[in-house]
Amino acid sequence: MSQYYDMGTQNKTNAPEHDVVMRGRRLLDITGVKQVESFDNEEFLLETVMGILAIRGQGLQMKNLDVDKGIVSIKGRIFDIIYLDEQHAEKAKGLFSKLFR
Repeated sequence: MSQYYDMGTQNKTNAPEHDVVMRGRRLLDITGVKQVESFDNEEFLLETVMGILAIRGQGLQMKNLDVDKGIVSIKGRIFDIIYLDEQHAEKAKGLFSKLFR
């Protein structure tokens, strides 16, 4: 399953907040999300105010999505969380767009 969500503006302040909070390697709360580029049960690709964030795991599900506040909650077994540099982010976006047309 792949979806695209445009999160819009995060904050009315000058510097949008971005936090990643993990609880027990089973629940992630992420703020400062601009867009959900793609997701499935093994990987989420999010555009945040600090760059592209890839979350990989097993049995991943979107628990909560607040488009207005730029908050995403993910549950499942988390294997890794990584920020992609611009080169890797473009490759990841391109791969997902080809897979899910």
